[in-house]
Amino acid sequence: MLYSLFEMTHMVVAPMRAAAMAQTAMLRSPLNPASESSMVKSITAASDVFEAVTRRYRKPDWMIASTRVNAVEVAVTPTSVWASPWCNLIHFERDPGQLKRARGDRADPAVLLVAPLSGHYATLLRGTVEAFLPDHEVFITDWADARMAPIFAGRFDLNDFVDHVMTMLRQIGPGAHVIAVCQPGPAVLAAAALMSEDDDPCLPAGMTFMGSPIDARKSPTVTNKLAEERPFSWFEQNMIHTVPMMYPGAFRRVYPGFVQLASFMGMNWSSHVDAHYEFFKNLTKGADDDTDKHRKFYDEYLSVLDLTEEFYLQTIREVFQEHLLPRGLFVHRGRAVRPESIRRVALMTVEGEFDDISGIGQTQAAHDICSNIPVAMRIDHLQAGVGHYGVFNGSRFRTEIYPRLREFIRVHQTTRAPARRPRAKAEAA
Repeated sequence: MLYSLFEMTHMVVAPMRAAAMAQTAMLRSPLNPASESSMVKSITAASDVFEAVTRRYRKPDWMIASTRVNAVEVAVTPTSVWASPWCNLIHFERDPGQLKRARGDRADPAVLLVAPLSGHYATLLRGTVEAFLPDHEVFITDWADARMAPIFAGRFDLNDFVDHVMTMLRQIGPGAHVIAVCQPGPAVLAAAALMSEDDDPCLPAGMTFMGSPIDARKSPTVTNKLAEERPFSWFEQNMIHTVPMMYPGAFRRVYPGFVQLASFMGMNWSSHVDAHYEFFKNLTKGADDDTDKHRKFYDEYLSVLDLTEEFYLQTIREVFQEHLLPRGLFVHRGRAVRPESIRRVALMTVEGEFDDISGIGQTQAAHDICSNIPVAMRIDHLQAGVGHYGVFNGSRFRTEIYPRLREFIRVHQTTRAPARRPRAKAEAA
């Protein structure tokens, strides 16, 4: 019912939003002699803010057309090289001719960025991808929106997530480095443990966890406390809703992206209100650079996807309530996951000083449970002055965190899988 009410609200507001846009166009017209008056600027700014907060935000584009390698502009083409109903493996292919002119025949390590499946699209990691592109063959998991997956596509739970990670590492080939950003940490660690135990030839050379809830019992945040204080039945009854008829995934039970977004915004409601007030003032002043920054951030932040019921609830129970992985009780399809079996995969953890999603120590816990990785193959980094988002994006990520990541990958690089040409989705699936 909540999902249907949400969609009905959008429909009711749509005419008012259209009227606000028409009013803005009329008042800003060069034919309007009062367009530069303070009163008209305030009215048009208010219309812009109203349009922004009532808009339906779609999945953003990658908007990565090129990268610079040794001062040479190299074209980039995001290409799906493997697909399932639940994920596209995107390879950011750099033009081979331009790349050779930039750096000769030197091979770059392959990196798999495992994006979080927690409400936002993988494009939230656009800045992360851009940082890695000059020195790496970059792949990323582009997770599907559950409301767009028809019922006949079947279920998708935490076990399927682990399977997808292993399958994509095999698709990329031997010697890749896997980087889990936030939520995927436990699943990626489980995949590495299973592949290690099987002596899989595509075992990653290194794994990095960034702001990940490996052990959510350490330095619990507001979100951790909520998950522990509420009974599991509360999440089943209050967080799960049915996709309306207007979407391909009609009748699928999901954790809606707008519910997750409301939770995130509620944690810092005053800062979001202040940001929109500043947006209004900058619009009236004509401060285009500041308004563009605001639009760019919120166009990404307000674009959300739905999670399947089974994935969300299994994650709540096993990661945030029962803490199965750090307790040595995590099971994948009836098989015990043993992090101590990881011996040949280098380990790096990154945390933010002010992270209010994954508290300090939650990611570092990977070092405790991966007890058989040699000390020489481990590194832990606590980044001062950043929150959760700053762990994987922003100026401090580019200037302080990424250089350490690049060095870690270079030190522990083995053989790089050759860049793969795109495969037909039907063949890949």
